[in-house]
Amino acid sequence: MSEKTALLAIQGPKAKMAMQSICDVRIDLLSNYSHITNTFAGVKNVTIATTGYTGAGGIEIYFDVSEAKKVWISVMEAGADYGILPAGLAARDTLRLEMGYCLYGNEIDDYTSPISAGLKWVTKPLTGFLNASIFQKSIQEGTTEKLIGFQIDERGIPRSGYILFDSYQNPIGRVTSGTQSPTLNKGIGMGYVKTDFSKPGSKLFIQIRKKLIPVTVVKLPFVKSS
Repeated sequence: MSEKTALLAIQGPKAKMAMQSICDVRIDLLSNYSHITNTFAGVKNVTIATTGYTGAGGIEIYFDVSEAKKVWISVMEAGADYGILPAGLAARDTLRLEMGYCLYGNEIDDYTSPISAGLKWVTKPLTGFLNASIFQKSIQEGTTEKLIGFQIDERGIPRSGYILFDSYQNPIGRVTSGTQSPTLNKGIGMGYVKTDFSKPGSKLFIQIRKKLIPVTVVKLPFVKSS
């Protein structure tokens, strides 16, 4: 595979079934978060990974960009009977937000604590990685801020960078991601707040166009997987 690699995410509960006809390996036998290199849509050396960023299941494929047209046509033809539709990054980002998934550059970056972000389940200090003792201390003692999910109680769409306030109009945090959820038909967002305000059910406020709008902290994910 050349340095120019294309990525195509084929997501949905029936994605594996739909793609089986153009894949030389049994996709349904691949465990979650695994990958294999095989022939896909007649193209050799395609990496097929059971990963995704929508919570809907499916696969991601990595292949030489020169084969993009061939792969795209094959995928659309194979998925036609399953109602496959093309979708862009904005749609994917909405789905990942509904699932409460962290996005690098938004919820996490080089300066974010994975413990604050709720990622203790993938943070293993006992393995002795760089600065592991700092994260072990955060696990034991807690953090000063936590990543939350929240729903807008009135009309409004939260956006990255908006400020979150307590009931006394004191700033207590900031929004990292926000959108209008097509599934819930309401504004949803994620952001960091002081830990004391992170409990689900807590009533906070968000500033949208100089107006404070009430929001409720909710337990992630916003939309439960079916």
